[in-house]
Parts: sequence; structure tokens; C-alpha cells
Amino acid sequence: MNYAEASALQVEQPLIVGIGGTTRAGSSTELALRATLLACERLGARTRIFGGADLLALPYYVPEDKTRTEKQIALVEAVREADGIVLASPGYHGGISALVKNALDLLEDLRDDTRVYFDGRPVGCVVTAAGWQGCNTTLGALRSVAHAMRGWPTPIGATFNTVETKLFASDGSCQVESASRTFNLVAQQLVTFARAMRSAPAWA
Repeated sequence: MNYAEASALQVEQPLIVGIGGTTRAGSSTELALRATLLACERLGARTRIFGGADLLALPYYVPEDKTRTEKQIALVEAVREADGIVLASPGYHGGISALVKNALDLLEDLRDDTRVYFDGRPVGCVVTAAGWQGCNTTLGALRSVAHAMRGWPTPIGATFNTVETKLFASDGSCQVESASRTFNLVAQQLVTFARAMRSAPAWA
């Protein structure tokens, strides 16, 4: 494959990296993240996920300690390569969970990159919480993080009240049509924006 073919493939198959989940295996948050990434794949994107177990394995971010584990390096390098990002968090006391925030803090390692943090990339935000207040405040927090890291939050943000609706079946598949539509909308905006930015002269 020559350079032109590789560049065309990157445009047609952007890499979307998902970050999120909880300490509980099979959590609604992680299933929602996986559903969003699956929708991205159906649109032709490549995806990579850092779920709850991956985030739990990350040491606490300590700014003055520059040593990095293999898992920390893997996350930073994946985001560095990404054309788009999905952030998924449960709403804990109205905000982002410590697990997700620790992963985001680690991405300070991207501060000196030419393409710093999330610059020039779309960021999809997904929230699950036990009540609409937690959904809304946590979505606002995730979008604020995306802005602070120079990303472009997608116009559609996905919020799900897990008290009102059981979103996923026992096999992990989404069983609520309106939720599936939301995952698809977030994915469509992510992949469309990622392709547009990839083909733009400043990012080609």
C-alpha cells in the first residue's frame, strides 16, 4: 500500500477511541460505550475501547511522576492516533466518576503534541445515571472537559436514566429503540466530522 492509498484509508476508516465504564463488569455505562462504537463500526470506522477494567488498571495520575506503565502508554498512544473520541461516564453525585477522570487526567501527556489533547477531533459524550439530574450535570461536565481539551463535542449527547429504563438485554444488546437511535446519531456525527477533518488540508 502506497502513501496515497494509506491516507485515503485513514479518511474512509477513521479511528474512534472509546474511554469509559465503571468498576463493575458489564455496566450500563460500558455497554452504552460499546453500542456507540459498534454504531461507528457500521459506518466504516475502526474502533478501540478502554473500558472499566482497563481504566481500573491505571495508576493514579501524579503530575510530577513521569514514569508510565504499559497500560498508561497504550491509552495515551491510542488517543494520540485517534480521529475521534467517545467519553462515557456514570453520573456519580452529579459528576464524572473518579475512574474516568483519572484516565482523562493522564491525557495531560498530550499537552506538548503538535495536535494537542483532542484538538481538531470530535468527542461524543455518553452518560448513564440513576436520575435525569445526574445525567444532565454529568453530560455538561464531560462537554466541559472536551472543550478544555480543545475537542469538538458532538451536538448530540447521549444520556440514559437507568432507573426508568433497562437499556440492555442479558447478552449486552440494546433493547430500547430510542436509545439505539441516539447511539446511531452520536456515531454518525463522530464519523462524519472525523472524515471531514481528516480530509481538510490542515489535518491531511
